[in-house]
Amino acid sequence: MKRRKCSCKYPTRLKILVLFLMGWLLALMKLLNVEKLLFPHKGIYLVEHFLSTSSYVRNRYSYLRNSIQYKINCSSIYEQEPNEIGKSLEVRKKEIIDLEDEDIIAITSDCQVYRTLRGYYLKPVSPEEENFPLAYSLVVHKEAVMVERLIHTIYSHQNVYCIHYDQKSSDNFKSAMDNLAKCFPNIFIASKLETVEYAHISRLQADFNCLSDLMISSVPWKYVINLCGQDFPLRSNFQLVSELRKLNGANMLETTKPSSSKKERFIYHHELHKVPYEYMQIPVKTNISKDPPPPNIEVFVGSAYFVLSRALIQFTFENSLVKDFFEWSKDTYSPDEHFWATVVRIPGIPGEISRSAQDITDLQSKTRLVKWNYLEDHLYPPCTGTHLRSVCIYGAAELRWLLNSGHWFANKFDSKVDPVLIKCLAEKLAEQQKDWVDLSSEDSFIHRSSAEVSQ
Repeated sequence: MKRRKCSCKYPTRLKILVLFLMGWLLALMKLLNVEKLLFPHKGIYLVEHFLSTSSYVRNRYSYLRNSIQYKINCSSIYEQEPNEIGKSLEVRKKEIIDLEDEDIIAITSDCQVYRTLRGYYLKPVSPEEENFPLAYSLVVHKEAVMVERLIHTIYSHQNVYCIHYDQKSSDNFKSAMDNLAKCFPNIFIASKLETVEYAHISRLQADFNCLSDLMISSVPWKYVINLCGQDFPLRSNFQLVSELRKLNGANMLETTKPSSSKKERFIYHHELHKVPYEYMQIPVKTNISKDPPPPNIEVFVGSAYFVLSRALIQFTFENSLVKDFFEWSKDTYSPDEHFWATVVRIPGIPGEISRSAQDITDLQSKTRLVKWNYLEDHLYPPCTGTHLRSVCIYGAAELRWLLNSGHWFANKFDSKVDPVLIKCLAEKLAEQQKDWVDLSSEDSFIHRSSAEVSQ
């Protein structure tokens, strides 16, 4: 009896061919933005409409040139007028498109064009600011456009800025940061870069690398401030200098006695382990007890973020007790959240905060405002944006509250959550800077020409 040859292999091959062709067609449609071309009615909002369609950025958004852009009145947002707040809510319903890392590379590839485009030469500076330069340590790892906006807002020609980017960052992000730094004589990349792991000593080491470079800078800065890429200022440079002068050498940061749960972060040895979620690696507590901290060290806890005097930083690099404490902290959990809070309590340190003094909480310290969801409606009003790991990503309706909070900086901001807030915050700070400089100087204001900036 003859066996029939199965012909089923031909339909199978045909199915594979059809699937391959469909996949190829979908990929081609995505590459050519066919969906956006076929369905232009889908809501789109360009965060940087001018830059996104300028000749200085790749022509990646040409199909959106005629997209509707909302004219936002930031003064009305500040006054919380319902119509303007409503516009910001409409924007958030759109597909929000911001500049990619490669766009930042493009717009910073010609420094003179970039500085002119962003109006750096128009930034007003008072004599008081000229005589009170500041230093910044920026530890960043993603979203070059947010870092660019942060630097543009806090930039002043007499200050100095160190950028530390994570070794794990994408090549495009690194190139964007390198380009940005090359455009200014007072912005530089840290001479030593770390692979930063969450809650690990590498985060503290990244700041130390910038602080070390800042100490040998020719700029005679008075205070140093550390920030991350999702921070934003709540004070103009003039206002910040005015408030820092009042410190008279004191420091500003959170420092409190640790709770029993916080103590477990540093009384047990921690080891860096791989984890199956976002951070990839984090320090994990073991059952091995650590030796006590170095003599004359009483551990306090707080935030990783600070405003510290130059004298304290110099003391930190020269004092053997502080060096020993840094070494002791290497196998703890999130050492950046207890190191500085403890150092400022060491007797005799410049700007010392007495160990017997009351706790300085995150709301009492002006350094950095963070809105935690479990404290909303109790310590501050509800978040009008969204939450990420219990932290509020602010919305436009919080503009007035942020500016009137009394803090100098805040976290978190995200242009994909609410671009209107970031636009209006930057606009209000620029207005305040000009107003204060106008009031403070008989010459109205001092500003550098584009030629001076490029020196």
